[in-house]
Amino acid sequence: MRSWLLAGLSILLAPVLAVAQSFPERPITLVTGFAPGGSTDIASRLISERFAANLGNNARMVVENRPGASGTVAADWLRRQAPDGHTIMLIEVSSHAIAPAALQGGTPFDPVADFTQIGMVGTAPLILVTNPNFPGRSPNEVIQRLRSSRPDELSYATSGVGSIPHLAVEMLAATLGARFTHIPYRSGGLMLTAIHQGEGQFGVAVLASAAGQVRSGLVHGLAVTSRERFPSFPEIPTLAESALPGFEMTTWNMIIAPPRLPPAVLAQLNRALVTTVGEAPVVERLLTAGVTAWTGPNTPEVARDFLQSEVRKYQEVVQRTGVRLER
Repeated sequence: MRSWLLAGLSILLAPVLAVAQSFPERPITLVTGFAPGGSTDIASRLISERFAANLGNNARMVVENRPGASGTVAADWLRRQAPDGHTIMLIEVSSHAIAPAALQGGTPFDPVADFTQIGMVGTAPLILVTNPNFPGRSPNEVIQRLRSSRPDELSYATSGVGSIPHLAVEMLAATLGARFTHIPYRSGGLMLTAIHQGEGQFGVAVLASAAGQVRSGLVHGLAVTSRERFPSFPEIPTLAESALPGFEMTTWNMIIAPPRLPPAVLAQLNRALVTTVGEAPVVERLLTAGVTAWTGPNTPEVARDFLQSEVRKYQEVVQRTGVRLER
């Protein structure tokens, strides 16, 4: 009887095992919704090699940039791809939490239900940066200058309309009772170049994209927006401790796939991702770049619950700031 049951179970599991053993059958495309040089692009390239290696089967992974509309162009494209695990995406808060709340008429996709959540990569604080010639060298001095400015007197650069840097400055403006002129760019790299050159006087950048420019002095890094100081920049205070008590805003990275991904492929991708973000060299590279690798439970269910909570959170933030995006 027992042998009969085992034989039957083997027959039922054979297709699942076959899928897992043959995956991947060709190079995997890891899509990002932003141009090269931004925080999602950096995180994608930092993990892609080890992510592929941990999948086995001589897997290869290629990072592909599909910028546009705060990552929603790439996300809308992804959901229409074959659910075979060969096309996945590294996302962040802009495309899957801010845009669904701020875009007029909403996004063409449900940020949770229209995708398969694979797992978390990490979290990253933002950092208040200024042109090196901006008046004020401390967070308190700069915040006072921002607070006392006339409406639209000062300009700020961002990585795009509806991006987390955009929403962060609007949150800052709402907190200070101020109004600034917004100059959007196509990526975090272009945003920082603009601030360095004085096209934008200040901004709130994702630390992962600003770390190099802050270290080199191309922009002046004043304060991070996380609850605690970031280990790679212990000398830089938090905005909450130095100038604005209670101010906190961070971003994150998650790997997703098209809907209806086969369970065996999902399990294999999740297992490889969890292994990757737990490897000491990857953790160190991410930390140097301004990202804290995810250390808690990291299942597809955890990622899905986290995303649902972020969607709810940014519905409230968008309502407070009044940020609205046009198609």
